[in-house]
Amino acid sequence: MTTPTALFLCIHNAGRSQMALGYFEHFAAGRAVGYSGGSEPAANVNPAAIAAMAEVGIDIASKEPRRWSDADFAGADVVVTMGCGDTCPYVPGKRYEDWPLDDPAGQGVAAVRPIRDEIETRVKDLLARLGIDA
Repeated sequence: MTTPTALFLCIHNAGRSQMALGYFEHFAAGRAVGYSGGSEPAANVNPAAIAAMAEVGIDIASKEPRRWSDADFAGADVVVTMGCGDTCPYVPGKRYEDWPLDDPAGQGVAAVRPIRDEIETRVKDLLARLGIDA
């Protein structure tokens, strides 16, 4: 059996996709591989996203926003898009999911918490569907 791989995409790779990757790596515990990227990467990860994830014991402070690569798509079993619309590429034959989540950009930690919690639920569900017990 191959190790499942997920790619999380949003525009700036600074909030939603970073939180999703943080949860994915935490719950998968090495049993699945995750990547994240953006179409227009920000300079830094959103401080409110970092703080919100720290509250649940997941450190994403050392992460850096990056542009997705063709290699990311080539290895992905599932591509999860979050608010990037037409800026996220479509690769025929890949499994796609779109998670309609509010953008945490410019929001305080209190506004980011419900987004974080929704991402946690969705990541656990995705892992279960990939055969990984979170």
